[in-house]
Amino acid sequence: MDRDRLQILVSAVNKDPEKLISDMRLCSDAVIVNQLIGEGAPDTVTEGDREYEFDGFKALVLNRRQKGVGLSRNTAIENSDHEILQFGDDDIVYEDGYADRIVSEFDAHPEADVLCFNVRAQEGRTTYWNENFARVSFRNYGRYPAYAICARRDRLIESGVRYSLLFGGGAPYMNGEDSLFLHDCLKAGLSIYRTPVSLGRERQGQSTWFMGYTDKFFFDRGVLYHFLYGRLAGILGFRFLFNHRNDFCREKGLGRCYRLLCDGIKHGRSL
Repeated sequence: MDRDRLQILVSAVNKDPEKLISDMRLCSDAVIVNQLIGEGAPDTVTEGDREYEFDGFKALVLNRRQKGVGLSRNTAIENSDHEILQFGDDDIVYEDGYADRIVSEFDAHPEADVLCFNVRAQEGRTTYWNENFARVSFRNYGRYPAYAICARRDRLIESGVRYSLLFGGGAPYMNGEDSLFLHDCLKAGLSIYRTPVSLGRERQGQSTWFMGYTDKFFFDRGVLYHFLYGRLAGILGFRFLFNHRNDFCREKGLGRCYRLLCDGIKHGRSL
């Protein structure tokens, strides 16, 4: 693999960059946006930009006092310069040879602007597992986390698609930024495919956003559904709740959960 073809864009929070590179087992050039937030920020890391060399690769580390995963990913995109971009999180551990597999898959599929790879989630958090190579459409784009996504940089830049600043860790509303990103890629005409090629696994850890099925969980889901589905948000929101009523709605009841979701949809229209 030509070492200037693939660049991983890592969104990190309060990490020691050198240790992070080792822990993730990175094997390509990288742009790491390290958000230094609150009391958890390491004393040994200061705000500013630094370059690291490791195993023949280079990492541009942007230590920032800014907050928000969408802002972090957009900052990484703006500072990228390689042919293929891979999105990563600081809790992913990559397998040997993953970088070569990404480049080879893009070379084998010139029709793909974006590829969604397999990364094994920790137990209880699995949302997908690709069994074959197939096109991703508006019917099935919502299952993929950012760390599954790789894209051709030129096509992404031309499309103008970026991550929303409204959703995800450090943003006003809970998760959904990855689904919205793929939604916007499809809307912009980018071709997205899924592939059974595996890259690595997620380390065990506590979710940075999920705090239970609270009022905010349902309200924020309504805000997200407005942006994803527009006029169909209410119908698809009800279907989502009904299908998961025995888990999500057990404490509050389906009716109250749906009212909270509808309040979120209404609020989303005002944004």
